[in-house]
Amino acid sequence: MTEENEANEANEANEAASEAVEFLIGIRLRQGQSAEDYKLGDLTLHVGDLVVVETANGTAVGEVRRPRRALPDFKRDRLYRRVVRLATEREASEHHERRERELEAVTTCQRMARERGLSLKVIDVEMTAGGRRLTVYFNAEDRVDFRDLVRELAREFRGRVEMRQIGARDATKVLDGIGPCGRQLCCSSHLRKFEPVSVKMAKAQDMPLTDNRLLGNCGRLKCCLLYEFSTYQELRSYLPRVNTPCSASCGGGGCMTGKVRSLRVLKQTVVVGFPDGTEAEVPLSELTWEGRDHIKPEGKPAS
Repeated sequence: MTEENEANEANEANEAASEAVEFLIGIRLRQGQSAEDYKLGDLTLHVGDLVVVETANGTAVGEVRRPRRALPDFKRDRLYRRVVRLATEREASEHHERRERELEAVTTCQRMARERGLSLKVIDVEMTAGGRRLTVYFNAEDRVDFRDLVRELAREFRGRVEMRQIGARDATKVLDGIGPCGRQLCCSSHLRKFEPVSVKMAKAQDMPLTDNRLLGNCGRLKCCLLYEFSTYQELRSYLPRVNTPCSASCGGGGCMTGKVRSLRVLKQTVVVGFPDGTEAEVPLSELTWEGRDHIKPEGKPAS
């Protein structure tokens, strides 16, 4: 009898532990926006399902974009809005119909802006459920006077119109696309926010600044330059600077002096120019220069 009681207590403890596990799921409220985490109850959801979630203004219909995952311990003190339930067929139909009206409104807004000679590009239109308020997202290189356009749009859609300008990167994120790598753009697929990307990152990777391949679909420096920057910085720290006097091992105990002409960062080699006009690519382990005492022969910092 005692063993049965112990077994029952163990089962109850396991059930309580499993019930205490909370889950997060990624929901996107609008196309072009990033998916945000919501707390998931006892619902079984799959990517692509439409659900009703809590928002600051009540509830809204969103689409599941990331499958559920256990809530990490370090995030347990954060507040998350919750998934209320699956969307009904009527709610799903209204969600899709409103999106179709928004896409039609994008075409209408762009046409009316073009008729008035305004140099702007309409990126997206957000429409409330009743269609009484529209937010028009646009991109423009210069300042645009759109007051007449707003009045015309208000008459066309019979509602209040707000124009909101967004940058080139935000515009590309909404429009989405395929990068030169053949995959979906990082800004549309997984980036939560835009980190600053500078020319310094391109220089660290020995990329010519006149190369158009440095630019992304948005016309700005590619976000992926940031991914490798820390690695290049670390590898460069093991190498001498260009024009540094150095000595290269020639084998048999001999050495030739010269100057660093260029670096091969990923290969961890250095192109050395010698006084006789010749050049040679020398591995880091066979090179010495003033100030190298803090670096190991294999190119790693000394402990």
